[in-house]
Amino acid sequence: MQIKYTLLGGAAAMLLAGSALAQDLVVKIGHVAPTSGGIAHLGKDNEMGARMAIDELNAKGVTIGGKKAKFELLAEDDAADPKQGTAAAQKLVDAKVNGVIGHLNSGTSIPASKIYSDAGIPQISPSATNPKFTRNGYKTTFRVVADDVHLGGTLGKYAVKDLKGKSIAVIDDRTAYGQGVADEFEKGVKGAGGKIVGREFTNDKATDFTAILTSLKAKKPDVVFFGGMDAVAGPMLRQMKQLGIEAKFVGGDGICSGELPKLAAGTMADGQVVCAEAGGVEGAAKKSMDDFYAAFKKKNNVDVQVYAPYVYDAVNVMVAAMVKAGSAEPAKYLPVLAKTEGYKGVTGTIGFDSKGDVKNGALTLYTYKGGKRDQIAVVR
Repeated sequence: MQIKYTLLGGAAAMLLAGSALAQDLVVKIGHVAPTSGGIAHLGKDNEMGARMAIDELNAKGVTIGGKKAKFELLAEDDAADPKQGTAAAQKLVDAKVNGVIGHLNSGTSIPASKIYSDAGIPQISPSATNPKFTRNGYKTTFRVVADDVHLGGTLGKYAVKDLKGKSIAVIDDRTAYGQGVADEFEKGVKGAGGKIVGREFTNDKATDFTAILTSLKAKKPDVVFFGGMDAVAGPMLRQMKQLGIEAKFVGGDGICSGELPKLAAGTMADGQVVCAEAGGVEGAAKKSMDDFYAAFKKKNNVDVQVYAPYVYDAVNVMVAAMVKAGSAEPAKYLPVLAKTEGYKGVTGTIGFDSKGDVKNGALTLYTYKGGKRDQIAVVR
């Protein structure tokens, strides 16, 4: 009886050892975005994109280095505040995450990038467009969207050549993103032979723009560019209408959301607003983006705002590098991630240059008709 028990114990021990070998490899992916504050709708959109990717990866049963991976999302709120952003970054480093997707804003992504670099943890931003983000020489820093040089410059040329802007005014919110994209827009306008008639600034919490808009109204602008986010652009559009400023309103990806018509409270004329979103697909590739939008709506019961597809791609690009490297350890998969080339994402084909910038980044130009975003063109 004793022998039988021992044999059974031995078999049980072998079974336990087998299950330990087959045990899940836990992979922690950090995600940071503002899920509180004025642009919480954009931050929540990002987080839902990350959760969608994580849920799909877990359902697929991905193996890394012969072990079944179990992905966990560690989500942090940085409230679009640089101090809170660095605190969130440190929290994720302390939690020993395998990689980070985020942050949403350039103003939080840039200071956080040093913390991730010091810890050797790869960071992919789905939406930080300020050029400085990838210019600090950190090997851990990547983005899956075109930067402000491309975005602002393209919009500047578009304002002069396509919108036929003769007198163009510029406003920015003094954030790393807003000021950066406005500077590049101004360069693009001047490069295309256009004229800037005024440059004003506000902040990313402001709601009253009467003084700066009155000052600009006297200069009779036919195009007003705003470097900032939709939470500020909406009230600004309302006040432009009240003051009788009928200029075209142009902005970057920060204003290019599904929420903008609501924030502008019905004051946007069809075709009045032109905005650019970093990224873009056309032709046959457009189907994967359309499918993503439909799947996102079905899963979350809300429409995509702006960046969710880029977050989704960023998670999948990171995990693809882990699979290829056979390891989720940052030091082992980071060199593979840096060499990413030809990855077919829902936002287009992704590859990184030596700085960590996406290669051949596209832009999609949109306007709004009947309160809905309407695509104008994809430009590279």
